[in-house]
Amino acid sequence: MSDFNDFNNPRVAQLPKHLRQFIVDQNYAKYTPVDQAVWRYVMRQNYSYLKDVAYYPYIKGLQRAGLSIEYIPDLQTMNDNLGKLGWGAVTVDGFIPPAAFMEYQAYHVLVIAADIRQINHIEYTPAPDIIHESAGHAPIIADADYNSYLSYIGSIGAKAMFSAKDFELYEAIRALSILKEALDVPEFEITKAEEQLQEISANMGEPSEMALLSRLHWWTVEYGLIGSLTDPKIYGAGLLSSIGESSSCMTENVKKLPYTIDTLNYSYDITKTQPQLFVTETFQNLIDVLEQFANTMAFRKGGTESIRKAIDSKNPATAVYSSGLQVTGVFSDMGVNNSGELTFIKTTGPSALSVANIQLDGHGKLYHKDGFSSPVGKLKDKSLPLENFGSDELFAFGIIEGNTTELIFESGIQVNGVVKAVYKHEDQVILIAFEDCTVKEQNGNILFQPEWGTYDMAIGNTIVSVFNGAADKDAYEEITYISEKQTEKVVYDEVTNQLHTIYRAVRLIREEGAGEERLPALFENLKTAYPQDWLCALEILEIAHYNQTGHNLEQEIRLYLETKAAAEPQHQKLIQDGLHVIENPVTQLITEED
Repeated sequence: MSDFNDFNNPRVAQLPKHLRQFIVDQNYAKYTPVDQAVWRYVMRQNYSYLKDVAYYPYIKGLQRAGLSIEYIPDLQTMNDNLGKLGWGAVTVDGFIPPAAFMEYQAYHVLVIAADIRQINHIEYTPAPDIIHESAGHAPIIADADYNSYLSYIGSIGAKAMFSAKDFELYEAIRALSILKEALDVPEFEITKAEEQLQEISANMGEPSEMALLSRLHWWTVEYGLIGSLTDPKIYGAGLLSSIGESSSCMTENVKKLPYTIDTLNYSYDITKTQPQLFVTETFQNLIDVLEQFANTMAFRKGGTESIRKAIDSKNPATAVYSSGLQVTGVFSDMGVNNSGELTFIKTTGPSALSVANIQLDGHGKLYHKDGFSSPVGKLKDKSLPLENFGSDELFAFGIIEGNTTELIFESGIQVNGVVKAVYKHEDQVILIAFEDCTVKEQNGNILFQPEWGTYDMAIGNTIVSVFNGAADKDAYEEITYISEKQTEKVVYDEVTNQLHTIYRAVRLIREEGAGEERLPALFENLKTAYPQDWLCALEILEIAHYNQTGHNLEQEIRLYLETKAAAEPQHQKLIQDGLHVIENPVTQLITEED
């Protein structure tokens, strides 16, 4: 984004370039009066129900995050409030890649989908929306233990290796969610997208680190329960923002299991309600389980298996030598000895060298545009690793600028050339540059020839860590893959715009406490021209009931809605729940809790 708005929030301001590219304007004016009514309905339902089953005082959490039951939140207000809790928020276009989503959390920034669900998906949306992201995630940010977990899983997720298949799955999920939220999409298109998603899901192969971590994220951050198996409370945002599933999940039909590392074995389907949920006794347990998993990941293990994960990902990754040197690029090959230990690593295409996440001068991806390869391991017959050589050892091996030297590694790799420069970091040798250099394996296979230019040889006994993405992301100018498929931007016809006018008029009457005499005409227009509508009728009934504007009008609307509920099964629960909140006002509940 060229014109970056940080909302005067320090957490948002520190976001690096590769994350800023996902941010879109919230464009608050695009929210229609129907959108505002959908927000209000869901939030009133949520509060009415969640006051008993949510883990935390829901309304206090909303207020601390800058959210209101009455209005779709404004991003500036949210940032003003979240900033006091050490967090920030930005808006994005639908699903973004999991690695980016996780990294935002590591930076203490909530990612909020700018769109809001359609009224026909009011109970549950297959796409991320502002209700899910803000009303689900934000209110619990005030809990210190929870937000520690949220940022920690984000920092782990930012390093998780993913496979090429993960990208396919992400694209399929994004495409399906966009179709399901778009207007007037033919059923066969949705069916086709569902079949494609199922096919990709069924052929994922061995799950990647990111796939496994996404499961932990799903069963905690999105669909987590906390407490005991017999009396769990909701803290997962997916449940908190779904007025359908937050209720159904508490029935005996949904199994409740203890949250342990075994949760990794449970995959999930975003298009269906969950058959089981996992209950943690404490948020600390979430961190303990995450630690268990993190200890199996490439960024902590390093070695051959981790380089293999990098090769499988077919995307930029970083390998860290024991000297501290970091090699970033798309890994394409490796050498392994009879003991399964690495002997060399190779990248293809633009690569970069860094140390402590700062790119080395002159070693960016333009200089190493054709890739990078280097041995791994000790020199033959030398117990001291080359990275630990002091001045005496370097002199003894002829590793002096301008000197021609030959280095033979335990793997049999031979390096012959003129030493151009020796790079050190904190007394560790990290890189030696050679001119007129030949590098070959024991079997005579040539790895580097003099005419290819300067040979930069990475130094390190072992590869201690491998993680997703670049070491110095800003220097590498890592443009994370952004889907070409954008969410649908709805253009409303005149008939729908007239409906918006009715919704807007009803809201003004409720807020200003004046103009109730217009309600009968508005209701008449509504039921004549918009017989499919149920939500605006509920809002008119609410005013008539509270203000006692006319017994006859209240009775007429109530009968109309009860008849509609009986005739339209898809609206029955929504109407009944709406009537319940009118009889048991949310404002009264808020006063009682406060």
